[in-house]
Amino acid sequence: MDRNTTIAFVLIGAILVVWLLINTPEPTKQTKKEQDTTIVTEQKGEKPSEIIPEEKPAEILKTDQGAESALGIFSIAETSTERIITIETDLAIYELSTRGGNFHRIFLKEFNNWYSAGATDTDNYYKNSVQLINNSSGNAYNISFISAEGKAINTSYLNFTTRPESRHTLKENDTLFIVFRMELDQNRAIEKKYLFKAGTYLIKSDIEFIGFSGLMTDNTYDIAWESGIRFVERNSVNEAGFSSADVYYGDEKVVIDAPGDGEKVNRDFNGRVDWLAVRNKYFAAIMIPTDPTLIEGAYVEGQTFPTKELGLKEVYNVRLVVPFKGSDVERRSVDLYIGPVDYDLLKEINLNLTALVDFGSFFGLKFIVRPIAEYVLLPLLKFLNMFIPNYGFVIIVFSLIIKIVVYPLTRKSFQSMKKMQLLQPKITELKEKFKDDPQKMNKETMKLYQTYGVNPAGGCLPILLQMPIFIALWGLFQAATELRQQPFIFWINDLSNPDVIYDIGFKLPLFGIQEISGLAILMGVTTFFQQKMTIKDPKQKALVYMMPIMLTILFMTFPSGLNLYYFMFNVFSIAQQYYINQKKDDVELVPVDPSKRKRGFMQKLMEAAEQQSKQQQKNKR
Repeated sequence: MDRNTTIAFVLIGAILVVWLLINTPEPTKQTKKEQDTTIVTEQKGEKPSEIIPEEKPAEILKTDQGAESALGIFSIAETSTERIITIETDLAIYELSTRGGNFHRIFLKEFNNWYSAGATDTDNYYKNSVQLINNSSGNAYNISFISAEGKAINTSYLNFTTRPESRHTLKENDTLFIVFRMELDQNRAIEKKYLFKAGTYLIKSDIEFIGFSGLMTDNTYDIAWESGIRFVERNSVNEAGFSSADVYYGDEKVVIDAPGDGEKVNRDFNGRVDWLAVRNKYFAAIMIPTDPTLIEGAYVEGQTFPTKELGLKEVYNVRLVVPFKGSDVERRSVDLYIGPVDYDLLKEINLNLTALVDFGSFFGLKFIVRPIAEYVLLPLLKFLNMFIPNYGFVIIVFSLIIKIVVYPLTRKSFQSMKKMQLLQPKITELKEKFKDDPQKMNKETMKLYQTYGVNPAGGCLPILLQMPIFIALWGLFQAATELRQQPFIFWINDLSNPDVIYDIGFKLPLFGIQEISGLAILMGVTTFFQQKMTIKDPKQKALVYMMPIMLTILFMTFPSGLNLYYFMFNVFSIAQQYYINQKKDDVELVPVDPSKRKRGFMQKLMEAAEQQSKQQQKNKR
């Protein structure tokens, strides 16, 4: 590299430091939820158990004249009371409320909160498990529409009834069918039906309008998931970076991401919608119409809220727009997936759902990065985990395999750079000889490259070809649910978070770093030794020191799984470099047989520039 290239690296480093300052996440404290005291009972059965609603509504709150005017005829069903129905499977605990017939809380039994990672009392799900519903803002999964009286109706305010049992436990192949019913009278009602099954995060749901002809204007209603899902990670700023509302529309995934400045973002979609999701870093709530052709569109609204206690809070309200035909009985079916963003689980349900797993992009070219991550890296990671239970050791073996795979490219890059180093004295002579004629100097330099068969871009091209693999790895380790709260050894207790060895108690000026990562330091040290073994040009000596420092600072906030990978990759690179340096078949500058010489891209470019220059001089005459 010449002086200009060195300056370019310095500028890139400055940009990265500024990026780090802007994007460095701040650790936040979250409040633990109190333990739920609901008593668990058992229910067995191989066939679905149907729960029929009571013939009469349970408690109907008496409303005043203000409520009457707000909801019109629906004020008869308004209520401020609720009864919680609990349904427990092997994977989750679902709490449904009679106020809205919707989801009150959902606990995922196999995933702990950030503050209970590694908890030994695994049976205490209410205390330790991830809970996804923002129930402080209201329950999720409601129906909204405009009544014939012009009133905005949302079923979250209305009383639904069901049988009196409050607890149901599903085991093995058990299923449970439960109905929530809101009645205006015996002939006019809304029913929300759910089918739960053990062994899956998928819930079947039906929404049924009975005798609603003439009660709804616009001939449409919305099936809404309001208030998004809860943030459940220690670092809410980092989690907000992965949070969004996603719509599969027009045979592709469209991501709606609220800006960090608090400005509200909203978007309408008209036509077929295959699914609609709200997600945080590792979990999602997805609405999947069983017949997308019956959906008129969707609406998404999102906003980011900075809070004192929780850092950033990102909330999305999403709605499926459904046509209403005015039939005596009108039903629409929607499948609900509320669980981890796990590639294999999503693929089992619907092939298009795997688009929710984001593996990153190489200069916007997802079609290059995604296949590498989706069909090579992720299957390899899971395959290794079948034999190696600790994901830390999986990553070590994984990095060794990747190093072996890219070795031919690395070796080619090394040979090309070695030839360039040997050719440097000859290039220096040309610069001195033709210092007053840059055009002639460039022409003679290209001839020199052609004579010895050297491609000046040969050292960079193999590295460029490796970039899609590294970008895919970056995305994989950043968002893989498999690494969440997975311990390794020593101080590394969560491969999805930075491995903090010391908190200095304040933020370093300019860099914004407060917590020191042990693996980031190890990665920086190995980068230094690798650079020292590779870079021999005295003009590039500054890079030997600058790059490791810059990368160490940058990697301080990265997940320890990603840092472990790059640390081990550097270790294997150092071993590889030592092996190459010790080999006797050193690269030599040997003129290439003229009959075998090829006109490279750079030579063609120079010839074109020379012809253009001659043409310009000719025109001047």
